[in-house]
Amino acid sequence: MKPEPAVVVGPGPVEGPEELKPEKGEELAPAAQTRTLRLVGTVPPEIWNRLGTKIIPKLKSGSDLKIGVDFSVTVNADSAKSMESDLRQILEELGMVGKIKIEQAE
Repeated sequence: MKPEPAVVVGPGPVEGPEELKPEKGEELAPAAQTRTLRLVGTVPPEIWNRLGTKIIPKLKSGSDLKIGVDFSVTVNADSAKSMESDLRQILEELGMVGKIKIEQAE
């Protein structure tokens, strides 16, 4: 008995089963997708510490965590310079000079 001739497949597109092909105009979804969650709002001073101990650790489980601040306070014009000086000192002690700006609005 003679062996059956082998089938040789040359270069070119390989077709897969019909049910695995996307419809026209439809694309296959990437295997891993990501979403960015953003928390925005006003936080009362009474719960700032709880945010630090509960929310931040949860957010650190993701990647590319960025946390910004936006503090705003109204003070007497006579004490504004002193408050600004105190805030600059605190930021320096925390190593945040150049990372957090102090702006003064009229």
